[in-house]
Formats: sequence, structure tokens, C-alpha cells
Amino acid sequence: MNGDEKFLLLRNYDLWCNLDDREYEELNVVHQFIEAKKGDYIYFDSHHLNKLYFVKDGYIKIGFVDEEGNEIIKEIIKEGEIFGQFALEKTNLNGEFAKAYKGNVSLCAFNIEDFEKLLTQKPGLAVKYSKQVGEKLRRAEFRLINMLNKDVRSRLLAFFYHLTLMEGYDGNAVSWSFNNFLTHDDIAKLIGSARQTVTTFINQLEEEGMLQLSRKKIRIPDVKKLEQLVIVT
Repeated sequence: MNGDEKFLLLRNYDLWCNLDDREYEELNVVHQFIEAKKGDYIYFDSHHLNKLYFVKDGYIKIGFVDEEGNEIIKEIIKEGEIFGQFALEKTNLNGEFAKAYKGNVSLCAFNIEDFEKLLTQKPGLAVKYSKQVGEKLRRAEFRLINMLNKDVRSRLLAFFYHLTLMEGYDGNAVSWSFNNFLTHDDIAKLIGSARQTVTTFINQLEEEGMLQLSRKKIRIPDVKKLEQLVIVT
């Protein structure tokens, strides 16, 4: 794929749709498109990472390995999202890794300096970027508050509700379905629980008619009912 074709693909995403050719060239994107196979590390325990990444296709698992060698998942990044040094500082990522998950991935990598320069020239892009970073921080805060203050069932209900919102729920439909890219083990790690405990509660929610989960799809039969349960728990 040549540079023009890659640029057209990048312009399909809201964050980049208003870039002109000159601004695109200033990002030096053509030589920083990355293709990675399932299981490949984009970075691992990187202390001097100077890049911001944008996911064009696929999923990225972000996490770290604890002192006992267990993999801890911080978040799973999907198409259209950013990761890496999204605060635009050359800070220590404290042992964080990023790994291609579920299949092959396509990424764009940007040097922080190039991206900062573009943000100063494109206020519209800066606003979109700040909103995306703000959403990442809100999700992190939400997860932390849930783990500190709620039991496993309540955390699981809140997890599926907010996942539904992230997957485009329009606020009007009774039910909502979307692709399932998570295993029970992933969900357990994301909400701070054990896999078997999560499996038990998922089975309960399915029996109660609150959730339909298969290897390929997640369906919430009544989103408003789920929302009310999240509010009261």
C-alpha cells in the first residue's frame, strides 16, 4: 500500500478527517505505519517511549506483569483509539506493555514532537484529541471507583453497560448488540475479579435475561433496565 492509500485510510477516522496533504506530510506518517501479528509486542517495559499510536484495525491489549508474573490488563484498545504516550510527555510507562490481541493489527505511530506541532496549528484537531484523552481518563477513573466501591456483580453490570455505550448505543433502542472481542478471563482482569467468579455471574445474568453472550456477539436485551440496575447498585 502506497502513502496516498494509507492517507486515505487514515482520513476515514474523525480525528484525522480535516488534515490537508501538507499537515499529513508533517506527521511523517508514511514511514510509521505498523503491521503486527497476533501476540506481537508493540512495546514492552518501555522507559523512553516517544510515540503516540493510533489503531487503524484490530485490538491492542495494554497491561503490565506483576511481581508474581501475572499479566494484569489495564485496558483493551480497539479501532479508532489511541495509546502510548497520549499525555504527550516522555514519561516512564512503569513496565506497561502493548500487545496485538485477537488477531493482526494495523497502527499509525507518531513522534510526540511532530504531533504537538500539528496540534498547535489545528485547533479543531486539538479539541478532538483532548476529548478522546478525556474519555480515556474517565474510563480509567470509572474502573477504579468501581473496583474500590462495588461488589463483583455490580462491577460486572456497570462494565457491560458502559461497554454498550462505547459500542455506539444510540440511547433509544430497547436492545443493543455488538461484536464480542473479550474472553471471560479478559473481563475478570478488567474488573478486578477471578475468571470463575465472573463466569458464574455472567451465567446468572443470562438466566435473568439481562445478557446474551456468545463467542462472537454480546446482546443486551433491555439497555434501560440494565442502566437502572447500574444506578441503584
